Amino acid sequence: MNANASANAYKQQQIMTAPPEELTLMLYNGAIRFVSESIVALEAGDLQKCHHKNMRVQDIVKEFMCTLDMQYELSQDWLRLYEYIEYRLIQANVKKDKEMLMEAKGLLTELRDAWFQAMKQIRPAQAVGR
Repeated sequence: MNANASANAYKQQQIMTAPPEELTLMLYNGAIRFVSESIVALEAGDLQKCHHKNMRVQDIVKEFMCTLDMQYELSQDWLRLYEYIEYRLIQANVKKDKEMLMEAKGLLTELRDAWFQAMKQIRPAQAVGR
């Protein structure tokens, strides 16, 4: 098994065994990475790669929207944020606009950081409850 196949197998195992909150964090990190790669591709003039990476981010944002539990009021606010991020990503893709990509990245980073802070607060409570 070569190093690349080994790394892919490890990553697959990590995904398969991660709790849901960790998977969400991985998705946020992936979205941020893809939007960063989209920005780099745009700056390099590689519009096809820019488009491809942008679409990957859009797919993750759509997944976030689909998995919200709408019985909570907070989910309505997160849905509006996700819809706005998706709108900015679509507009950035159409207009090839770096500033819109940067805005989407900033919002995704803020949401990821909020999610991470919530995870840190819940973990001690879960450990006490066991």
